[in-house]
Amino acid sequence: MIITKDTTIEDLIDTVPASVKYLMEQGIRCIVCGEPIWGTLEEAAKEKGFSDTDIEKFVSDLQNLANKKNDDTNKKDTTPKIDIDKLDID
Repeated sequence: MIITKDTTIEDLIDTVPASVKYLMEQGIRCIVCGEPIWGTLEEAAKEKGFSDTDIEKFVSDLQNLANKKNDDTNKKDTTPKIDIDKLDID
């Protein structure tokens, strides 16, 4: 997913669940306070008084979170598995 300032909060949270914690740490807390946030990342940040520069940083940080999620998802476990049924144990 490519994240921009125009990404909706709903899409962001669906795609990158870790974004909830990140946004809370930045001061955009309404995500968990029970008040639903509708609209874009930019709109949510502007409501809280953040500048365009702040929003650019949010976009960059959230894109990094999204990329990390994709990297983790794409990693395959190459650890050899032991099939205990094939072991010759007396």
